[in-house]
Amino acid sequence: MAGVRLCQLSKIYPGGLQAVRDVNLQIEDGEIFVLIGPSGCGKTTILRMIAGLEKISSGDIFIDDQRVNDVAPAHRDVAMVLQDPALYPHMSVRQNMAFGLRMRKVARAEIDRRLQNAARVLSLSALLDRRPRELSGGERQRVALGRAIVRDPRVFLFDEPLCNLDANLRAHMRLEIARLHRRLGTTTIYVTHDQAEAMTLGDRIAILRDGVIQQIDTPLDLYRRPANRFVAGFIGSPAMNFIEGHVRDGQFVFGARTLEIGNHLPEGPSILGVRPEDIAIDGRGTPLAEVTLDIVDQLGHETVVYGKLHGREIGVRLPAESGVAVGDQLQLALKPSSWHLFSAEGDQQRIEGGSGRGT
Repeated sequence: MAGVRLCQLSKIYPGGLQAVRDVNLQIEDGEIFVLIGPSGCGKTTILRMIAGLEKISSGDIFIDDQRVNDVAPAHRDVAMVLQDPALYPHMSVRQNMAFGLRMRKVARAEIDRRLQNAARVLSLSALLDRRPRELSGGERQRVALGRAIVRDPRVFLFDEPLCNLDANLRAHMRLEIARLHRRLGTTTIYVTHDQAEAMTLGDRIAILRDGVIQQIDTPLDLYRRPANRFVAGFIGSPAMNFIEGHVRDGQFVFGARTLEIGNHLPEGPSILGVRPEDIAIDGRGTPLAEVTLDIVDQLGHETVVYGKLHGREIGVRLPAESGVAVGDQLQLALKPSSWHLFSAEGDQQRIEGGSGRGT
Protein backbone atom coordinates (compact mmCIF):
# COMPACT_ATOMS: atom_id res chain seq x y z
CA MET A 1 0.00 0.00 0.00
CA ALA A 2 1.04 3.61 -0.46
CA GLY A 3 -0.04 7.18 0.00
CA VAL A 4 -0.47 9.44 -3.03
CA ARG A 5 0.41 13.12 -3.12
CA LEU A 6 -0.43 15.62 -5.87
CA CYS A 7 1.41 18.94 -5.84
CA GLN A 8 0.24 21.87 -7.99
CA LEU A 9 -0.99 19.42 -10.60
CA SER A 10 -2.27 20.98 -13.83
CA LYS A 11 -3.31 19.82 -17.27
CA ILE A 12 -3.62 22.08 -20.30
CA TYR A 13 -4.67 20.53 -23.60
CA PRO A 14 -3.61 21.79 -27.03
CA GLY A 15 -5.69 24.84 -27.84
CA GLY A 16 -5.45 26.19 -24.29
CA LEU A 17 -8.20 24.23 -22.52
CA GLN A 18 -7.15 23.89 -18.88
CA ALA A 19 -8.77 20.72 -17.56
CA VAL A 20 -7.04 20.66 -14.15
CA ARG A 21 -5.81 23.71 -12.23
CA ASP A 22 -3.18 23.54 -9.48
CA VAL A 23 -4.62 20.55 -7.64
CA ASN A 24 -3.05 19.70 -4.29
CA LEU A 25 -4.08 16.44 -2.61
CA GLN A 26 -2.72 14.19 0.10
CA ILE A 27 -4.33 10.75 -0.12
CA GLU A 28 -3.50 8.67 2.91
CA ASP A 29 -2.20 5.12 2.88
CA GLY A 30 -5.14 2.72 2.92
CA GLU A 31 -8.02 5.19 2.46
CA ILE A 32 -10.70 5.38 -0.21
CA PHE A 33 -10.50 8.86 -1.65
CA VAL A 34 -13.32 9.89 -4.00
CA LEU A 35 -13.14 12.50 -6.75
CA ILE A 36 -16.60 13.74 -7.71
CA GLY A 37 -18.01 16.52 -9.84
CA PRO A 38 -20.02 17.21 -12.99
CA SER A 39 -18.96 15.93 -16.40
CA GLY A 40 -15.86 17.70 -17.68
CA CYS A 41 -14.65 18.85 -14.25
CA GLY A 42 -11.27 17.11 -14.60
CA LYS A 43 -11.68 14.12 -12.27
CA THR A 44 -10.88 11.44 -14.87
CA THR A 45 -7.98 13.53 -16.17
CA ILE A 46 -6.48 13.53 -12.66
CA LEU A 47 -6.87 9.76 -12.42
CA ARG A 48 -5.24 9.24 -15.82
CA MET A 49 -2.30 11.47 -14.84
CA ILE A 50 -1.79 9.39 -11.68
CA ALA A 51 -1.85 6.23 -13.82
CA GLY A 52 0.62 7.76 -16.29
CA LEU A 53 -1.85 7.62 -19.18
CA GLU A 54 -2.09 11.40 -19.46
CA LYS A 55 0.91 13.72 -19.67
CA ILE A 56 1.26 16.26 -16.86
CA SER A 57 1.43 19.91 -17.91
CA SER A 58 2.89 21.04 -14.58
CA GLY A 59 3.18 19.85 -11.01
CA ASP A 60 4.25 16.59 -9.41
CA ILE A 61 2.79 13.21 -8.48
CA PHE A 62 4.25 11.15 -5.64
CA ILE A 63 3.35 7.54 -4.86
CA ASP A 64 4.75 6.41 -1.51
CA ASP A 65 7.04 9.48 -1.59
CA GLN A 66 8.45 8.47 -4.99
CA ARG A 67 8.09 11.13 -7.69
CA VAL A 68 6.53 9.29 -10.64
CA ASN A 69 6.14 12.05 -13.25
CA ASP A 70 8.57 10.30 -15.59
CA VAL A 71 7.88 6.71 -14.53
CA ALA A 72 6.20 4.56 -17.19
CA PRO A 73 2.62 3.45 -16.42
CA ALA A 74 3.66 -0.21 -16.19
CA HIS A 75 6.17 0.63 -13.46
CA ARG A 76 3.96 2.78 -11.22
CA ASP A 77 2.46 -0.28 -9.53
CA VAL A 78 -1.15 0.92 -9.85
CA ALA A 79 -4.16 -0.99 -11.18
CA MET A 80 -6.99 0.76 -12.99
CA VAL A 81 -10.61 -0.39 -13.30
CA LEU A 82 -12.63 1.37 -16.01
CA GLN A 83 -16.28 1.85 -16.94
CA ASP A 84 -15.96 -0.90 -19.54
CA PRO A 85 -14.50 -4.15 -18.15
CA ALA A 86 -12.72 -4.60 -21.52
CA LEU A 87 -12.36 -8.35 -21.17
CA TYR A 88 -10.85 -10.45 -23.94
CA PRO A 89 -13.89 -12.24 -25.44
CA HIS A 90 -11.94 -15.34 -26.56
CA MET A 91 -10.42 -15.91 -23.11
CA SER A 92 -11.99 -17.52 -20.07
CA VAL A 93 -12.41 -15.64 -16.79
CA ARG A 94 -9.31 -17.44 -15.51
CA GLN A 95 -7.27 -16.37 -18.53
CA ASN A 96 -8.51 -12.78 -18.40
CA MET A 97 -7.57 -12.42 -14.76
CA ALA A 98 -4.16 -14.01 -15.19
CA PHE A 99 -3.20 -12.31 -18.46
CA GLY A 100 -1.32 -9.36 -16.96
CA LEU A 101 0.66 -11.59 -14.62
CA ARG A 102 1.64 -13.89 -17.48
CA MET A 103 2.90 -10.90 -19.44
CA ARG A 104 5.06 -10.00 -16.44
CA LYS A 105 6.36 -13.58 -16.38
CA VAL A 106 5.14 -14.25 -12.85
CA ALA A 107 5.64 -17.88 -11.83
CA ARG A 108 2.70 -20.18 -12.59
CA ALA A 109 2.31 -21.22 -8.94
CA GLU A 110 2.14 -17.59 -7.83
CA ILE A 111 -0.40 -16.78 -10.56
CA ASP A 112 -2.59 -19.66 -9.40
CA ARG A 113 -2.33 -18.57 -5.77
CA ARG A 114 -3.30 -14.96 -6.53
CA LEU A 115 -6.06 -16.00 -8.93
CA GLN A 116 -7.68 -18.40 -6.48
CA ASN A 117 -7.52 -15.82 -3.70
CA ALA A 118 -9.12 -13.11 -5.86
CA ALA A 119 -11.77 -15.52 -7.15
CA ARG A 120 -12.67 -16.46 -3.57
CA VAL A 121 -12.88 -12.82 -2.46
CA LEU A 122 -15.13 -11.90 -5.40
CA SER A 123 -17.20 -15.11 -5.51
CA LEU A 124 -15.89 -15.95 -8.98
CA SER A 125 -14.60 -19.48 -8.30
CA ALA A 126 -17.53 -21.12 -10.09
CA LEU A 127 -17.12 -18.86 -13.14
CA LEU A 128 -13.42 -19.26 -13.88
CA ASP A 129 -13.93 -21.38 -17.02
CA ARG A 130 -16.68 -19.24 -18.55
CA ARG A 131 -16.24 -16.74 -21.39
CA PRO A 132 -17.26 -13.07 -20.94
CA ARG A 133 -20.35 -13.55 -23.17
CA GLU A 134 -21.65 -16.06 -20.60
CA LEU A 135 -21.50 -13.53 -17.76
CA SER A 136 -23.88 -10.85 -16.53
CA GLY A 137 -22.82 -7.20 -16.40
CA GLY A 138 -22.07 -7.42 -12.69
CA GLU A 139 -20.06 -10.61 -13.13
CA ARG A 140 -17.97 -9.02 -15.89
CA GLN A 141 -17.22 -6.05 -13.67
CA ARG A 142 -16.22 -8.40 -10.85
CA VAL A 143 -13.80 -10.08 -13.26
CA ALA A 144 -12.32 -6.66 -14.03
CA LEU A 145 -11.91 -6.11 -10.27
CA GLY A 146 -10.28 -9.52 -9.99
CA ARG A 147 -7.85 -8.70 -12.79
CA ALA A 148 -6.80 -5.65 -10.78
CA ILE A 149 -6.62 -7.49 -7.44
CA VAL A 150 -4.28 -10.25 -8.70
CA ARG A 151 -1.70 -7.61 -9.54
CA ASP A 152 -1.49 -6.75 -5.81
CA PRO A 153 -0.85 -3.06 -6.64
CA ARG A 154 0.10 -0.26 -4.29
CA VAL A 155 -2.90 1.80 -5.48
CA PHE A 156 -6.28 1.03 -7.05
CA LEU A 157 -7.68 3.59 -9.52
CA PHE A 158 -11.41 3.32 -10.25
CA ASP A 159 -12.86 5.37 -13.11
CA GLU A 160 -16.68 5.21 -12.76
CA PRO A 161 -16.63 1.39 -12.78
CA LEU A 162 -20.35 1.05 -12.05
CA CYS A 163 -21.87 3.66 -14.36
CA ASN A 164 -22.94 1.12 -17.02
CA LEU A 165 -24.84 -1.08 -14.55
CA ASP A 166 -28.52 -0.80 -13.65
CA ALA A 167 -29.52 0.84 -10.36
CA ASN A 168 -29.96 -2.34 -8.33
CA LEU A 169 -26.70 -3.81 -9.56
CA ARG A 170 -24.86 -0.54 -8.86
CA ALA A 171 -26.07 -0.61 -5.27
CA HIS A 172 -24.95 -4.24 -4.90
CA MET A 173 -21.53 -3.58 -6.43
CA ARG A 174 -21.00 -0.56 -4.15
CA LEU A 175 -21.31 -2.89 -1.20
CA GLU A 176 -18.97 -5.40 -2.83
CA ILE A 177 -16.30 -2.72 -3.36
CA ALA A 178 -16.68 -1.51 0.24
CA ARG A 179 -16.26 -5.07 1.53
CA LEU A 180 -13.30 -5.61 -0.79
CA HIS A 181 -11.56 -2.52 0.54
CA ARG A 182 -12.13 -3.54 4.15
CA ARG A 183 -10.51 -6.88 3.39
CA LEU A 184 -7.56 -5.65 1.31
CA GLY A 185 -6.97 -2.15 2.73
CA THR A 186 -5.34 -0.97 -0.52
CA THR A 187 -5.18 2.78 -1.13
CA THR A 188 -8.00 3.54 -3.56
CA ILE A 189 -8.80 6.62 -5.65
CA TYR A 190 -12.35 6.44 -6.96
CA VAL A 191 -13.85 8.71 -9.63
CA THR A 192 -17.61 9.01 -9.92
CA HIS A 193 -20.41 11.44 -10.66
CA ASP A 194 -22.80 9.43 -8.47
CA GLN A 195 -23.41 10.94 -5.02
CA ALA A 196 -24.51 7.65 -3.50
CA GLU A 197 -21.24 6.00 -4.51
CA ALA A 198 -19.21 8.93 -3.19
CA MET A 199 -21.03 9.15 0.13
CA THR A 200 -21.11 5.38 0.66
CA LEU A 201 -17.53 4.56 -0.30
CA GLY A 202 -15.43 7.61 0.45
CA ASP A 203 -13.40 8.09 3.61
CA ARG A 204 -12.92 11.58 2.18
CA ILE A 205 -14.30 13.29 -0.90
CA ALA A 206 -12.92 16.03 -3.14
CA ILE A 207 -15.49 18.00 -5.14
CA LEU A 208 -14.21 19.51 -8.39
CA ARG A 209 -15.59 22.19 -10.65
CA ASP A 210 -13.86 23.32 -13.85
CA GLY A 211 -10.65 21.58 -12.79
CA VAL A 212 -10.50 23.30 -9.40
CA ILE A 213 -11.07 21.59 -6.05
CA GLN A 214 -13.97 23.25 -4.24
CA GLN A 215 -13.80 21.30 -0.97
CA ILE A 216 -12.15 18.23 0.56
CA ASP A 217 -13.88 16.68 3.54
CA THR A 218 -15.59 13.64 4.99
CA PRO A 219 -19.00 12.79 3.45
CA LEU A 220 -20.92 13.98 6.51
CA ASP A 221 -19.03 17.28 6.82
CA LEU A 222 -19.49 17.99 3.12
CA TYR A 223 -23.22 17.61 3.64
CA ARG A 224 -23.41 19.55 6.89
CA ARG A 225 -20.88 22.31 6.19
CA PRO A 226 -20.56 22.93 2.42
CA ALA A 227 -17.84 25.44 1.65
CA ASN A 228 -19.80 27.28 -1.02
CA ARG A 229 -23.07 27.29 -2.92
CA PHE A 230 -21.78 24.95 -5.62
CA VAL A 231 -20.89 22.24 -3.10
CA ALA A 232 -24.19 22.78 -1.26
CA GLY A 233 -26.17 22.34 -4.47
CA PHE A 234 -24.12 19.41 -5.75
CA ILE A 235 -24.26 17.25 -2.62
CA GLY A 236 -27.71 16.13 -1.58
CA SER A 237 -30.73 14.69 -3.39
CA PRO A 238 -33.13 16.40 -3.68
CA ALA A 239 -30.84 19.40 -3.94
CA MET A 240 -30.60 22.17 -1.38
CA ASN A 241 -33.12 25.00 -1.84
CA PHE A 242 -31.71 28.47 -2.46
CA ILE A 243 -33.57 31.69 -1.67
CA GLU A 244 -32.14 34.98 -2.92
CA GLY A 245 -32.37 38.03 -0.69
CA HIS A 246 -30.14 40.29 1.38
CA VAL A 247 -28.93 40.70 4.94
CA ARG A 248 -29.93 43.91 6.72
CA ASP A 249 -29.87 44.77 10.43
CA GLY A 250 -29.38 41.14 11.45
CA GLN A 251 -32.19 39.88 9.24
CA PHE A 252 -32.38 37.98 5.98
CA VAL A 253 -34.95 39.78 3.84
CA PHE A 254 -36.68 38.11 0.88
CA GLY A 255 -39.83 39.55 -0.63
CA ALA A 256 -42.03 40.81 2.18
CA ARG A 257 -40.59 38.32 4.71
CA THR A 258 -37.67 38.44 7.09
CA LEU A 259 -35.69 35.93 9.11
CA GLU A 260 -33.63 37.04 12.10
CA ILE A 261 -30.21 35.47 11.61
CA GLY A 262 -27.83 37.49 13.82
CA ASN A 263 -26.19 40.90 13.93
CA HIS A 264 -22.66 39.63 13.36
CA LEU A 265 -23.22 38.81 9.67
CA PRO A 266 -22.06 41.09 6.82
CA GLU A 267 -24.85 43.04 5.17
CA GLY A 268 -25.66 42.90 1.49
CA PRO A 269 -27.02 40.52 -1.16
CA SER A 270 -26.96 36.93 0.10
CA ILE A 271 -28.40 33.48 -0.60
CA LEU A 272 -30.17 31.40 2.01
CA GLY A 273 -29.75 27.62 1.59
CA VAL A 274 -32.13 25.11 3.17
CA ARG A 275 -32.14 21.36 2.64
CA PRO A 276 -35.54 19.75 1.83
CA GLU A 277 -35.55 17.71 5.04
CA ASP A 278 -35.06 20.87 7.12
CA ILE A 279 -38.43 22.31 6.10
CA ALA A 280 -41.49 21.43 8.21
CA ILE A 281 -45.20 21.67 7.38
CA ASP A 282 -46.54 21.07 10.90
CA GLY A 283 -46.09 24.67 12.08
CA ARG A 284 -43.09 23.83 14.23
CA GLY A 285 -40.14 26.06 13.46
CA THR A 286 -39.48 29.47 11.98
CA PRO A 287 -42.27 30.52 9.56
CA LEU A 288 -40.91 30.65 6.03
CA ALA A 289 -43.65 30.98 3.39
CA GLU A 290 -46.83 29.51 1.96
CA VAL A 291 -46.52 27.53 -1.26
CA THR A 292 -48.94 25.71 -3.55
CA LEU A 293 -47.77 22.23 -4.52
CA ASP A 294 -47.39 21.53 -8.24
CA ILE A 295 -45.44 18.23 -8.03
CA VAL A 296 -45.76 15.36 -5.56
CA ASP A 297 -43.15 12.58 -5.88
CA GLN A 298 -44.23 9.51 -3.94
CA LEU A 299 -41.09 7.41 -3.63
CA GLY A 300 -42.34 4.68 -1.32
CA HIS A 301 -40.02 5.36 1.61
CA GLU A 302 -40.70 9.10 1.48
CA THR A 303 -42.60 11.79 -0.38
CA VAL A 304 -40.88 14.81 -1.95
CA VAL A 305 -43.08 17.77 -2.89
CA TYR A 306 -42.33 20.89 -4.92
CA GLY A 307 -43.83 24.34 -5.25
CA LYS A 308 -42.77 27.86 -6.22
CA LEU A 309 -41.32 30.45 -3.87
CA HIS A 310 -40.73 33.84 -5.50
CA GLY A 311 -40.60 32.15 -8.90
CA ARG A 312 -38.04 29.53 -7.88
CA GLU A 313 -38.71 25.88 -7.20
CA ILE A 314 -38.57 24.76 -3.58
CA GLY A 315 -38.52 21.10 -2.53
CA VAL A 316 -39.64 19.58 0.76
CA ARG A 317 -38.95 16.05 1.98
CA LEU A 318 -41.88 14.53 3.87
CA PRO A 319 -42.77 11.15 5.39
CA ALA A 320 -44.22 8.61 2.98
CA GLU A 321 -47.74 8.83 4.44
CA SER A 322 -47.97 12.63 4.47
CA GLY A 323 -51.31 12.69 2.61
CA VAL A 324 -50.53 15.77 0.49
CA ALA A 325 -51.63 16.28 -3.12
CA VAL A 326 -51.01 18.61 -6.05
CA GLY A 327 -52.81 21.90 -5.45
CA ASP A 328 -52.48 21.79 -1.65
CA GLN A 329 -51.29 24.95 0.04
CA LEU A 330 -48.64 24.33 2.68
CA GLN A 331 -47.31 26.65 5.36
CA LEU A 332 -43.56 26.01 5.38
CA ALA A 333 -41.31 26.53 8.37
CA LEU A 334 -37.59 26.13 8.97
CA LYS A 335 -36.49 23.59 11.52
CA PRO A 336 -34.04 24.92 14.16
CA SER A 337 -30.38 25.27 13.13
CA SER A 338 -31.23 24.32 9.59
CA TRP A 339 -30.11 27.07 7.24
CA HIS A 340 -26.92 28.05 5.44
CA LEU A 341 -26.05 31.56 4.29
CA PHE A 342 -23.91 32.11 1.20
CA SER A 343 -22.39 35.18 -0.39
CA ALA A 344 -24.25 36.27 -3.52
CA GLU A 345 -21.01 37.34 -5.22
CA GLY A 346 -17.83 35.77 -6.52
CA ASP A 347 -17.35 32.15 -5.48
CA GLN A 348 -20.43 32.31 -3.23
CA GLN A 349 -18.67 31.13 -0.09
CA ARG A 350 -20.63 29.89 2.90
CA ILE A 351 -20.90 32.68 5.46
CA GLU A 352 -22.85 31.13 8.29
CA GLY A 353 -25.40 28.50 9.32
CA GLY A 354 -27.77 28.31 12.23
CA SER A 355 -31.27 29.06 13.44
CA GLY A 356 -33.50 32.09 13.16
CA ARG A 357 -36.90 33.66 13.84
CA GLY A 358 -39.20 34.71 11.03
CA THR A 359 -41.73 37.48 10.48
